[in-house]
Amino acid sequence: MSSSGKRVVVLFLSVLLVVFCFAGLATASNKDTLIIGKGTEALGMDPQDLTDTPSEEVCHSIYEGLVAFDEKMKIEPRLATNWDISEDGKTWAFHLREGVTFHSGSPFNAEAVKKNFDRILSGKYKRSSLYTPIVESVEVKDEYTVVFKLKTSFGAFLNILAHTAGLILDPKGIDEGTDFVRNPSGTGPFMLDEWMQGDYIALKAFDKYWGGKPKLAKAIFKTIPEDSARGMMIETGEIDVAEQVPPQDVERLKSNKDVDMRVEPSVVVQFLTLNCQDEFLKNVHVRQAIFMAIDREAICKNILMGFATPVDSMVAPLVNGYSEVEALSYDPEKAKVLLAEAGWKDDNGDGVLDKDGKPLEIKLLTHGRNTPALKVPEAVQAYLSQIGIGAKMVVMDWGAFLAETRKPVEENTTQISFYGWSPSTGDADWVYRPLAMSDQWVPEGANRALYANKEVDEAIMIGFSSVDQEVRRQAYAKAQTIINQEIPWLPLYTRMNLHAVRKNIHKVRLSPLDFVEVTHETFKD
Repeated sequence: MSSSGKRVVVLFLSVLLVVFCFAGLATASNKDTLIIGKGTEALGMDPQDLTDTPSEEVCHSIYEGLVAFDEKMKIEPRLATNWDISEDGKTWAFHLREGVTFHSGSPFNAEAVKKNFDRILSGKYKRSSLYTPIVESVEVKDEYTVVFKLKTSFGAFLNILAHTAGLILDPKGIDEGTDFVRNPSGTGPFMLDEWMQGDYIALKAFDKYWGGKPKLAKAIFKTIPEDSARGMMIETGEIDVAEQVPPQDVERLKSNKDVDMRVEPSVVVQFLTLNCQDEFLKNVHVRQAIFMAIDREAICKNILMGFATPVDSMVAPLVNGYSEVEALSYDPEKAKVLLAEAGWKDDNGDGVLDKDGKPLEIKLLTHGRNTPALKVPEAVQAYLSQIGIGAKMVVMDWGAFLAETRKPVEENTTQISFYGWSPSTGDADWVYRPLAMSDQWVPEGANRALYANKEVDEAIMIGFSSVDQEVRRQAYAKAQTIINQEIPWLPLYTRMNLHAVRKNIHKVRLSPLDFVEVTHETFKD
């Protein structure tokens, strides 16, 4: 049998196994059940203590915030109906929706909001850093009015309230010390029914939802790691939504009369994280050489099949605060010169550069969430070999990848990692501040590059505190210009969201933040 034939057989068997394991759960033909096929499983359901998009996706059908994003990333009311802002921009009074209850039966009111923000402002959670630099206190004015006192004026305040971390947890669970990771309770249209770890998360309708009883009885987030399997299962009707189908399946799915193949811009930027404290990578010339060795245009064309665009910024064009900035160009010959100037030479003729008796061998860490997470690092590995860098690709599951890259500097052995960032606030603040500020090194923050630059810090803080959007944009452009010379993060591309939806599915929301939101209005023919 040819190698291509073997691949077809393996794919067929893997799909058959997925279908067999799934058969006892539910079928997409069930009119009351929506099945979403996703590449990666959620890690938990405590919105204040998670950082991964798969978990955020599930949370948005269970919980709600004071405000939310619509499908165009515009702010809309949710648990708050309206709000007032003081002249200095430091006091925000939110008027809350009445008649709302949590899944436990607890009432939603200003005290519930205060308990939530007191919890996250304690600094004990992964998302605490989103609010602790901004919010001074949260006060109850009356049963349905809650007041936020800010430490400084902040142009993106509503954006951070619309972030997943702003979703409101059940105050009863907070009082009882509930582990929300596996026992979520919110005010959303759906509540947890069953979680078969490694397989699926099933949500059931919350009949007392304030917006009206959901039209679906169940929403199931099914983990299907094989990209091509999701593409096949959406065609056969075994699932209703296929997230991030592989680019090679797009044209075939477009021609299917029963499938709506959606190709839409995202706010996701994929990049390489370079550990600036690593013995090899702390040399800026080495990092610059790595940038110039990689043909990003070719990656977008050949691996992403044109469904991605090279970007010279850590933020995508859809994100508030984006600016076009100058970056290094693809130039492998100049990359070789930079490495030679840094003292790297191929002393033994094996194709890998050496210095002080050490070969320039670097570990390239990635995860198996989707096909690009494997194919793009493979391409990077090949590009680096052409300039004398021996890159060894290491593939980890998503949870292990996050844990490995979050280790403190004294324990951190990562060198280059393939990473993506979806700024859930829709604002550049939530890219630069967590990823590039010198006080946000992992594990306290998300600065996995272990990067520090005073000028960058100052520019980020101007963008943080100003309410003038043009001032903010210029500040972020300055920060990005410096970053593009020092290369702690190497922006590769911003990709399109490639989601396939059966045409009998209505009012499911596809967010530019790269997740599917099932609402009380979602229904099937």
